[in-house]
Amino acid sequence: MASDTAANAHTVELPEFIWDENLIRRYDLSGPRYTSYPTAVEFNRDYSVEDMVKAAGRSKAAGGPISLYTHLPFCAHLCYYCACNKVITKKRDKAMPYVERLLKEAAIQAKLFGADRPVKQLHWGGGTPTFLPKDVMQHLMAGYGELFNLQSGDDHDYSVEIDPREVDQDTLPTLWDLGFNRISLGVQDVNPEVQKAVNRIQPQDMTQGVLDEARRIGFQSINLDLIYGLPYQTPESFAETLEEVIRMSPDRLSVFSYAHLPDRFYPQTRIQAETLPSPQQKLTILHNTINRLLEAGYEYIGMDHFAKPDDSLAVAQREGRLHRNFQGYTTHSDCDLVSLGVSAIGQTDDAYFQNNHDLEAWEKSIDAGQLAIIRGVNLTRDDRIRRWVIGQLICQFRLDRQQFADQWGENFDRYFADELQRLKPMMEDELIGDDGRLLQVQPAGRLLIRAICQIFDLYRKEGASQRFSRII
Repeated sequence: MASDTAANAHTVELPEFIWDENLIRRYDLSGPRYTSYPTAVEFNRDYSVEDMVKAAGRSKAAGGPISLYTHLPFCAHLCYYCACNKVITKKRDKAMPYVERLLKEAAIQAKLFGADRPVKQLHWGGGTPTFLPKDVMQHLMAGYGELFNLQSGDDHDYSVEIDPREVDQDTLPTLWDLGFNRISLGVQDVNPEVQKAVNRIQPQDMTQGVLDEARRIGFQSINLDLIYGLPYQTPESFAETLEEVIRMSPDRLSVFSYAHLPDRFYPQTRIQAETLPSPQQKLTILHNTINRLLEAGYEYIGMDHFAKPDDSLAVAQREGRLHRNFQGYTTHSDCDLVSLGVSAIGQTDDAYFQNNHDLEAWEKSIDAGQLAIIRGVNLTRDDRIRRWVIGQLICQFRLDRQQFADQWGENFDRYFADELQRLKPMMEDELIGDDGRLLQVQPAGRLLIRAICQIFDLYRKEGASQRFSRII
């Protein structure tokens, strides 16, 4: 990955947040979330396993630490809002065969990327990673330990997504013993009526119990996930949920917008459209939520994410070190991403590549001793430059022209002359400022950062018609 330069190592105070409903209505169009650039829409089916092997070889030659992501698709319960790639089953015996295949895939990838490279970041996502029985978790991590250079120092960042309904007395101690030090708890809403409507009954004392035990053990930067826009939510009911969550005092909060797309995600057909809050109610919920979290002392990291001022995400943003990838915001900008499991997406400095979404097809490839890559993209130099620019804006809320020149050997104003022209209406609307040295996202522009980033997205400029979620 392109590394940060010393030019941006100084601390910069970020501006306060401003809500301007007229600007929100003007700019609240559809747009990417920029967990990658180019976005997954640009991944093509012509990208081959051989292309991925070459990308891994270039990554291995460059060296440096890696991030290891594992997709664990199993869930015991179907949450009606969910758009993730998942397998709903009560049969825990499905876990071990999947893990055995993960280790086969990991053995191939470790050779390609370099088994000696330190795994600075590791993440289990899902699905429900805690669906795995204790012995299966131990088997998977032991296998990784044999194949990769797992870390145990203070700077390692090993995280796991947790469904509190799938936690027993051994779960958290087991995860801790395996080296995990961060967790993210799915909550969505504490209101019983909302929980029933989305088929996720999760008593608040259950969530609190998991949180308390995690803190007692020593987990850091505990995150809670919330979703707004679910059935039967109102500004008043979500405000009550938020007060309970603030009382729980997580280190980080993710507050996602529910996108009702039943034509694309079959489980959402169980949700009746008439029970959903109106677009205006959703805006009110979001406005109130941001104000309340800022009032409670959280910092707005960007888009859906908030963190306490002393959390590593907030510190990294203030120091210009924040990064973004398929796992969201991260402090590990120097890590190529090795991804394992069905539908998982990997990343190097100059390529993205994705496994087959279909579980049976993924299994068939792994059983044949082959990788399951079915699409991807090799990045041009222009792609890498634009990824860097978008990353600066969406993570740091600013862009330093001198840092750009140092990084890429280009003059920013010449390279992006057309984009600067197209930014002018946003400058007039005070979404972004330009003093000749810095492009600085203004208080009213922070919520609309995806719209600002699209100005620098060559693929959107060329009129790609792919449907994205709305920005707000």
